[in-house]
Order: sequence, then structure tokens, then C-alpha cells
Amino acid sequence: MKIILDTDVFMSGIFFRGLPYDILDAWRHNRVHLVVSPDILNEYCRVATQLMDDFPEVDPEPFIELLMIKGSLVKSPHLPEQVCTDGDDDVFLACALASGTKIIVSGDKALLKVSGYQGIVVISPRGFVDKYLKRKS
Repeated sequence: MKIILDTDVFMSGIFFRGLPYDILDAWRHNRVHLVVSPDILNEYCRVATQLMDDFPEVDPEPFIELLMIKGSLVKSPHLPEQVCTDGDDDVFLACALASGTKIIVSGDKALLKVSGYQGIVVISPRGFVDKYLKRKS
């Protein structure tokens, strides 16, 4: 299953534990496939650099390198008009449309509010883990 991770989810999975880490672990074990655009990848790198100042013991580089190997990099044109109240979040929707990805995992309220846009589901990390990653008994 192809998914796109909002920057906060990707960074939380690297720098902290919890559900975002569980999602990255599922990716490392080929249970999900991550899709990014150049804009998203640049944002990941920018935010990782900022977080390294506060958390110098964490090295995000292996995750970025793994993303370049195991992820899909997709060129995505900008949306013709702003969809999210925070226009910076539109890069995730644009990537989903360009790649045919139907799921964006995000805790961002602006993105969660536009869930359903052109068939794209925006779901919280908790919702994603509960619905797609937990094994059924």
C-alpha cells in the first residue's frame, strides 16, 4: 500500500517513538511503501536539519537515504488552486494526485480537514495504525 507521510509524522518517527515510529518500522519491513515529491523531500531535509540542533544524538540521514532507495520519488505539479487553509500542505495533496496514492498520514488539522479531496484519505497516525497496521486476531 502506497502512503504519503506529512513531515511531522516522518520526523516524529525518526526523532521520537510512538505511532509515527511504528509506521516507519512498517515501511522498513515492506508493509507500506512511501511516496514523496521533491518538495516533500526538501521539507523533510529542512526540518531534519532544524531538529538536529535540538537533538544532536539523532541522525536522520539513514532514514533519508533509505527513503531515496526504498521510496518512490514522484514529480508533482502544483495544484491549480489552494486547497488547504495552510497552502504549504498542498504539496502532499499534489504528490498524492501525481502518484495515485490514496492515503496521506498526518496529524495536521489543515490536511485532516480536506480528507476526501479527489478521493484522497487523510488519516491520523492513530487511525492509520489501527486500521491498516494492527494485525487482526
